[in-house]
Amino acid sequence: MIKSLYTRVVLTFLVSVIGGTVISFNLSIWIYKDELNENLQVLMLRFAQDVVQIYDTFPLNEADKLVSGLKQLETYHVRIYDENGGVRSYGGPDSLKLETVTRGQVEQVLAGGIVKVNPSGISVSLLGLQLTTETGTEALFVEPVGPPSTEFVVKWLLNFALYSLVSGSLVILVAAMFLVRPIKKLTNATRKIAAGDFNVKLNIKQNGELGTLARSFEEMTRDLQQLEQMRREFVSNVSHEVQSPLTSISGYAVALKQMNIPESERSRYLDIIIGEAERMSKMSDSLLKLSLLESQSQQLRFTAFSLDEQLRRVIVALQPQWSARRITFDLQLTPAVLTADYDLLSQVWTNLLGNSIKFSGDGGVISVHTKQDNKSVTVRVSDTGIGIAPEDQKRIFERFFKADRSHSRKYNGSGMGLAIVKQIVLLHQGDIRVESELGAGTSFIVTLPLQVPAE
Repeated sequence: MIKSLYTRVVLTFLVSVIGGTVISFNLSIWIYKDELNENLQVLMLRFAQDVVQIYDTFPLNEADKLVSGLKQLETYHVRIYDENGGVRSYGGPDSLKLETVTRGQVEQVLAGGIVKVNPSGISVSLLGLQLTTETGTEALFVEPVGPPSTEFVVKWLLNFALYSLVSGSLVILVAAMFLVRPIKKLTNATRKIAAGDFNVKLNIKQNGELGTLARSFEEMTRDLQQLEQMRREFVSNVSHEVQSPLTSISGYAVALKQMNIPESERSRYLDIIIGEAERMSKMSDSLLKLSLLESQSQQLRFTAFSLDEQLRRVIVALQPQWSARRITFDLQLTPAVLTADYDLLSQVWTNLLGNSIKFSGDGGVISVHTKQDNKSVTVRVSDTGIGIAPEDQKRIFERFFKADRSHSRKYNGSGMGLAIVKQIVLLHQGDIRVESELGAGTSFIVTLPLQVPAE
């Protein structure tokens, strides 16, 4: 089996050209065979008729002189046979190889018949007509001196086809090189990517299918590079997030081995160990939850419920967090019945409101507004907290990303909450976006369909 695209292109071209040329040539000959035969015989027949007319008009001696001086003898050779077998020949050198004239053909012409010899089926190589002179009836035979016209045409066509094939082959060889070159670049680039090198530049400027393929390949390469970067950041973040509590647990566990530690210090060390263990457990649960959501292994349990009532329940459940810091709520909740997974959406509101409470100052205000149209409902959760920098707003939904690293210990978060929120919203075929300004607060806008369309 031929595996090289270059070889396939060349062979396909050669087969197409050769096959098409042969078929077209034979088809043309078959279609125009009769017309070619008729046209090629016209000149010979007219010349023969002119010779007959000369002998009918002039005496034999004068006729012989006229015929021997005809310019057409450069093209045709004339032979005249009498009834006794004598022959007079006009035109061409003595060494000219002539068509054999049989006695039967002579007798056929003397009897008033016409002889046409065309061995190729198209061109006439010998034409015999009856001729009458003052000495009696004779047989006139005319034949071309050079190659028949059709043979010349056929030869010319074959040469033309051969030259066309050779020149076309050279052109397709060069064209195939330009065709295969970008494919070779793609092959080499694929090998580099497979080896882990994503810094691939193809520099293919074509606008056709190969150009589109090359641009799609470059986009895929950038996506893979970004995924690889995200993977490395993820591994780094997981290592950091796990290492920190493990270090604390290990350090305080070693400290607990000391025998002279006061009971109050021992109790504090144990509380720290328990807290760090709970932090690792929550992070593990969040990772597992996000993994299930991203792999769509999480089966959504759809129920119809009142969205405004759910928001109120979540706010009440978070009361210990916001009441201690004198945070108030501005609620403008439009009654809306939503068909969705109640528990997952409850986690969305818990995370968003929990972030608003966490990053708001004491005595701040959190606004929760809903708006409904015929197909969807929009929930806007706004706070008056520290805000998010513009360059961080594009990454806040990435796992482990923390917009303000300097406050990460103060606000005690793993950076998993918003990643989970976004995945839950996407599973409900909704949308979430953020509006924020440093020092002026943050707003999260969630849009959900009133009923998730069936897949």
